[in-house]
Amino acid sequence: MSAGFQRARRPEQIEARRTAILAAARELLAERPVADISLRELACRVGLAKSNVLRYFDSREAVFLEVLDTAWTAWLDELAFGELPAFAREERIAETIAATLAERPLLCELISAMAPVLERNISLEFARGFKLRAAANLERLASLVRAEVPELSAEAARVFARAVVVVVSGAWPYANPTEAVALATAEAGGAPGFEAVVAENLTNLLAGLVARRR
Repeated sequence: MSAGFQRARRPEQIEARRTAILAAARELLAERPVADISLRELACRVGLAKSNVLRYFDSREAVFLEVLDTAWTAWLDELAFGELPAFAREERIAETIAATLAERPLLCELISAMAPVLERNISLEFARGFKLRAAANLERLASLVRAEVPELSAEAARVFARAVVVVVSGAWPYANPTEAVALATAEAGGAPGFEAVVAENLTNLLAGLVARRR
């Protein structure tokens, strides 16, 4: 850690330090689950003391929520359904969402940890900002789906968007068990993978919402 970096005070220097912390968090997430990453390890990876990391983020959890926010927005920026056949529209939408999420393990890992882990140690001020951004991301997803399924009401599309988060939150840890559980599951006949579970659940939900015309 350089002395100049330690004495960073200007806005661009502060932003550079925040960027470095977030980059270190992404590197660690590529190596292990978020629950296994401590604030001390994060601080060491970026070359700071723990107290210095906390000058720029509320907590370890706030760092990873910032990473989640960026990853979530990037996914929505790229999410596109293309030409959908009318006879399998709901299935194709669900499959596209499932496939593109499966390609983004970092995003899935953080979504699955959001409510039970990451939102448990943040300030009210940070929580307000994060939940506003999360709500905007959910609204974007709802709008993307409603553009393909215009008979859905705005509220039904929001129900579906919220369900995407809930399904991923449950399916990701289920599809990424410990070695012992994976072996036992295989011995018992195996289980469907993450993408298949998400696609099946979202297909059923979306078809149900369309049938109800909510």
